[in-house]
Amino acid sequence: MQLNFVANARVPSSSGRSLVVLDPSDGQPFDDIQRSNAHDVADAVAAARDAFDGVWSKFAAAERGRLLLRLAQEVEAHAGELAAIVQRDGGKPPRQAAAQVAVLAHCLALVAATCERLLGEPVSHQNGYRVLTWREPYGVTAHLIPWYDPLRIFGRGVGAALAAGNVCIVKPAEETSLALLRVAELAAKAGFPAGAINILTGYDQEVGEALARHKGVDHVSLAGSPKLATLVQQAAAEHNCPVALTLGGKSPRIVFADASLDAAVPAIVHAVLHGACHTRAAGARLLVERAAYPAVLDRLEAAFEALRVGPAHVELGLDMGPLIRQSQQQRVWDFLSDAHVAGIAMVAQGVVVDEAPETGFYQAPTLLCDVPLPQALALEDVPGPVLAATPFDTEEQALALANASSFNAVAHLWTSDEARQLRLAKGLRCARVAVNDSCVENDAQEAFNEVLAFTSLKTVAIRQ
Repeated sequence: MQLNFVANARVPSSSGRSLVVLDPSDGQPFDDIQRSNAHDVADAVAAARDAFDGVWSKFAAAERGRLLLRLAQEVEAHAGELAAIVQRDGGKPPRQAAAQVAVLAHCLALVAATCERLLGEPVSHQNGYRVLTWREPYGVTAHLIPWYDPLRIFGRGVGAALAAGNVCIVKPAEETSLALLRVAELAAKAGFPAGAINILTGYDQEVGEALARHKGVDHVSLAGSPKLATLVQQAAAEHNCPVALTLGGKSPRIVFADASLDAAVPAIVHAVLHGACHTRAAGARLLVERAAYPAVLDRLEAAFEALRVGPAHVELGLDMGPLIRQSQQQRVWDFLSDAHVAGIAMVAQGVVVDEAPETGFYQAPTLLCDVPLPQALALEDVPGPVLAATPFDTEEQALALANASSFNAVAHLWTSDEARQLRLAKGLRCARVAVNDSCVENDAQEAFNEVLAFTSLKTVAIRQ
């Protein structure tokens, strides 16, 4: 039985209820977490507020940075333990689990380095006045973290909030809470004061809504579904609490005929495997210029047929583990069934290994071609490793197809034409555009931007 983590202590929920944690590799229960409620939220907010007012707000930026760096070192020291937890409750094969832990340590080190960059500066103003600006933390920040990449999102989001001077209450997904509960214990070991980091487990609709509605919460950060985002925003609006959203979607990958297929195709395949194609940057829509379409499909066919899926705890050199839950598996099956009825061709599919238990939540990576825009596969967020390929003829058509979906977080563009790179980047409706590269995150500037997002700007005018 796993307990919540509040004020540097493991505590039970006041509800007296718990939720079963399933191993997605075999579908069997192996642990329990607390089913927290509004009373637990109130306790966590009180602990966080005491920490902020009593200790944390008085810490110098350099001290916050040192604590974050110590936590990064603790994560590295316990990397094997954390990776084993990620394998069990997240269904990640050993290589992917280890990579997620390494990313957490890296993100914490990055945000630690930003702490002393939040400096004030003078602003030019009319004669007779001295004007200064500086950044201040919100205070108590709430973080709703999804199942698909919890360690990285914790490192970048919670880490950034702490670097900015906030204290945090974290609500992990009920499927993947265990690793973050352990990270919170490591934070206490690293020297974080009681109440700086608090973890509440349970259902998003119960804990997330209560966090957003609580008047003691000063900022809410959410990564997840549009449905949950609507619920949280409505609750936060009752006390005008700001909400920052990172929503799932159907982000496009656009390949022109002049692109390097040697670089593009491996990146496309890797994106399908990462998080079972259910991260905001997965790129589950593939748009290919018609002249290159047959060559791209041929390469992807060979790559997909070589992919192997199986149980996370078995050393088989697997490319992907199971999906996170049975309902997600069923949704993927429904999408594929609808595609079959609509006459959409399946080009290739990976293999679920014989060692995979029938009770596990497995789905082989699947490549579909000639997916028309009206088909749900072309626009809706499919919670699994399904790549929908569609050809295009012109830049204008590529843009129209790419922008047809809501919540495009990241677009990936592959072309050697520099003028086209800028034209498409300007026309794509999304937050980020990666050109001829599979990654646009995890650098120092991104970390600094994350930290800034958890501050408000204060202006002080002094009459001379």
